[in-house]
Amino acid sequence: MPHSIELDTSRLHLRQWQPEDFAPFANMNADPTVMAHFPATLDRAASDAMASRCQSLIAERGWGLWALEEKSSGNFIGFTGLHIPQADLPFSPCIEIGWRLASTYWGNGYATEAAQKALQTGFDTLGFSEIVSFTALGNQKSRAVMERLDMQQDPHSFEHPAIPECNPLRKHCLYRLTKAQWQEQQH
Repeated sequence: MPHSIELDTSRLHLRQWQPEDFAPFANMNADPTVMAHFPATLDRAASDAMASRCQSLIAERGWGLWALEEKSSGNFIGFTGLHIPQADLPFSPCIEIGWRLASTYWGNGYATEAAQKALQTGFDTLGFSEIVSFTALGNQKSRAVMERLDMQQDPHSFEHPAIPECNPLRKHCLYRLTKAQWQEQQH
């Protein structure tokens, strides 16, 4: 079993999930504002299953969708990290960067700050050649984070196979960042 990577920024700690994270995570996943660009909110059982899966993947690989802790308060505020999507996407196989924060923490730059650290780890430590991110077309907040990360929007949208055909969230945009682009940005 690999050593679990934990990351720090000036304001945030990206770490392995702990049992006390599950309740605030469930509250976050039940919030219609947070889940507006997902097909549905999650009940406690589904939220706990997702947190357990994140925890297991970090234990298995050493990296994943890390629990995100605000250093000043010690509060769990969401997750940020790297993931191998399960869905058969048009650009699979791939490594995805993703985030989800409790709405009370939006607007502080936390998603961008944590994602920058996760990208650095993905490229410099884990050696990935490309990292992607994707979201429903209307999710302007997440798209703004992708753009602040200097990810490049793919010219083609795609239909997410895990979302029903009649759902308006099915159409997604894709952003990409290569290791070479990342390294160029750092100089």
